[in-house]
Amino acid sequence: MTAPETRNERKERTRRALLDAALRQASERGFAGLSLREVAKQAGVVPTAFYRHFASMDELGVTLVEESMRTLRTMIREARGTPGASSDLIRASVRTLSEHVRSHEEHYWFLVRERYGGTGAVRQTIGVELRLLTSELAVDLARFDGLRDWSTEDLRLLADLIVSAMFTTVLELLEARPGADTEIVAAAERTLRLIFVGVPHWRST
Repeated sequence: MTAPETRNERKERTRRALLDAALRQASERGFAGLSLREVAKQAGVVPTAFYRHFASMDELGVTLVEESMRTLRTMIREARGTPGASSDLIRASVRTLSEHVRSHEEHYWFLVRERYGGTGAVRQTIGVELRLLTSELAVDLARFDGLRDWSTEDLRLLADLIVSAMFTTVLELLEARPGADTEIVAAAERTLRLIFVGVPHWRST
């Protein structure tokens, strides 16, 4: 016999339904175009119930960004968790990213649209999360031979180049024709290898 659902479980289920409803709609036409009423309707709750979970639509949007980026950061961190050659790091990170995009396409459409076309708190939070991803990557890059003597500023510059290249890869995967993933992943790996080719010759001025 199934145990009755607790109050906290019902609350979390409703909260999740609101997040999922907003994500589905935002990934198709942008977060700014959503109304609280239509999100509540899609989630199967009355509009007043929305405020038991979020103070505003902005707060809901920020939560979606934080969820999406937290999962991505965790997966990328695991991919680069074992020290090795830069080529191993590149291969593992790009393939992890590709798999994650394919299994969370709505999240990535949301992030891409709001990063380039969004406004307000949601767009600002994406910027904060990308800077956090860059900072974490810069710390990890310092473990590699040839990078241990780099300044913090130069490590962040390198990390920013890598994150920007990977975000471009996300967009290419989302817009790709069927069957093009292998080609996109290979191109992304080449791009990152080209970045690393310049690493031994870099001297900060």
